[in-house]
Amino acid sequence: MLQQCNRFHGHGSLKFVYKNGQAVRSSIATIKYVKNPYRNHSRFAVVVSKKVLKSAVRRNRIRRRVYEIIRLELPNMKNDQDVAVIIFSAEVLSMPHKDLKQTNKESFLSSSTV
Repeated sequence: MLQQCNRFHGHGSLKFVYKNGQAVRSSIATIKYVKNPYRNHSRFAVVVSKKVLKSAVRRNRIRRRVYEIIRLELPNMKNDQDVAVIIFSAEVLSMPHKDLKQTNKESFLSSSTV
């Protein structure tokens, strides 16, 4: 699991990222990011809507899978951004870890968070 200092949630923080962030879209997710000059570490949020999957267990499983990929890639990323990963495809649940990691890595590279 990602450390608490690298996670954020709450409507105010997410609203700020949604409103002011730049977006990078892939086939399974959108990554919105914004520079946060007040912190010396990056923070991440993974959002999976009920429209994607009705089951909370499955939504949380997707969330944990994405957080694990972020945790492994964290040393290679910039340390001053707030990032929201918005999942809009249920296929993330059954996607092999290798493919999911590659998709997220490409998105992070194109969003200049690396």
